[in-house]
Amino acid sequence: MDLNFSEEDEAFRREVQAFLAENLPEHLRAGMRATPSVFVEPDIGREWQRILHEKGWLAYNWPAECGGTGWTTVQRYIFEKECALADAPGLPVLGLKLLGPVICRFGNAEQKAHILPRILDGSDYWCQGFSEPGAGSDLANLKTRAEQRDGHYVINGRKLWTTHAHHATHIFCLVRTDAGVKPQAGISFILVDMNQPGVEVRAIRGLAGDHEVNEVFLDDVIAPLANLVGEEGQGWTIAKFLLENERGGACHAPKLLADIRKLRASAEHEPDGRGGTMAQDQTFLSALALAELESQALEMTELRVLAEMAKGLPPGPQTSLSKMVASSLRQQVDALAVRLFGYAGLALEDARPLYGNDSPEPLYSKDAQLAAPRYLNSRAWTIFGGTNEVQRTIIAKTVLGL
Repeated sequence: MDLNFSEEDEAFRREVQAFLAENLPEHLRAGMRATPSVFVEPDIGREWQRILHEKGWLAYNWPAECGGTGWTTVQRYIFEKECALADAPGLPVLGLKLLGPVICRFGNAEQKAHILPRILDGSDYWCQGFSEPGAGSDLANLKTRAEQRDGHYVINGRKLWTTHAHHATHIFCLVRTDAGVKPQAGISFILVDMNQPGVEVRAIRGLAGDHEVNEVFLDDVIAPLANLVGEEGQGWTIAKFLLENERGGACHAPKLLADIRKLRASAEHEPDGRGGTMAQDQTFLSALALAELESQALEMTELRVLAEMAKGLPPGPQTSLSKMVASSLRQQVDALAVRLFGYAGLALEDARPLYGNDSPEPLYSKDAQLAAPRYLNSRAWTIFGGTNEVQRTIIAKTVLGL
C-alpha cells in the first residue's frame, strides 16, 4: 500500500499552507493555543467558520452535490492536518461534521435546501442529543419519547453531556417513537428547535471549571413531523452512520506529534529540581519517546483507514481502534505536560477564556497555565464518542471476529 502523497496532493498542501499563512489571524491561533477544553468557544470557532465559508472550504466533508468542496479523502486529511499544525480553531463540529453529512445522506430535498445553508452561514448552531442518564454507552436504552399528536411530535425526556447546548439554537435528537419493538428498532432521529417553551439547559461544570457540557430537559417540546430525518425507526442506523463519520478519517496523530515536539523543546529549559533541565531527566524522556512512537504508529493507522476510504469504502469499525488509541495518547501527552512543569503545572486557573485582553496572567508561563486544565479536560477523551471499553468490544466483534 502506497502511503506517499501524489504531486497533486503536495501541491494542494502548499495551497492550504499559503492560505493559512495569509488568512488565519494570529488572535485566532492564540485563542486555539490557549483553549484547554475539547471544543473551542464560539467566538473564535465561528469567526474561523466565516473565513472558510467565504473561501468555499467549509463543507469539506460533505458531498459536492450538497455544497461540499469535492475534495478527495486525502485532501481532507491534508487540510485537517495543516489546520491542526497551524493552530486553527476547531469548527462547530456538531453541525458541520456530524449533522451535515446525515442530512446529505438521509434528509429529503426540503431538509437539504433549508438546513444545510444555515449550517454553513452560521445561522443555526447545533448540539447533539444522544446520551441520557442510564443511556450513555448503552444508547439503545434511551428513554426520551416522541409521540405524534395533533400533526407534530411531542417530545419528553432529558439528554446528558450535551456539548455547547448553552450556545445552540437547535438540537438533533435520538428519541424513542416505538416502545413495542426491539430497542434499536424503535429509535428515530428528530430535529428540535431549542428556542421554545419546555426546553431547559442546565450547566455541568467539568473538573477544570469549564462549561462545555450540559443537561437538557425536554418537557412537551414540539417538533413538526417534517423534522423527522429518514423514517421512523431508522434512528439507530443514522446514529451508526454519524458515529462512523465522526471517527472516520480522523487526524489526531499530527496534533499529538506537534504537542510532543513542543514538550521536548520546553524540556530544554524547564528545571528538573536537581540543578539540571527536564531534557536530562531520562524517565521523562523515555515516557515522551514512548508517546511519540505510539503517535507515529497511530498516524500510520489513520493513513491506512484513509487509504481504504480513498477506494470508496466506508470508514468501518477500524476507526474504533484509532479513536481508542488517540484518546489514551491524548491523556498521556497532557499528563506529561503537567509532569514537565512541576509545581507550576499543578496550578489550576478556572477563569475562562484564557485568551484575549481580559484573560488572567499566568503565574509562571502560558504553557504551564494550560497544563492542569488540559490534563483534567482530557479525562473525558476515553469517554465521549464511545468509551474505550465500547471501542474494544467493537474491535473484538467486528475486526477480530471474536
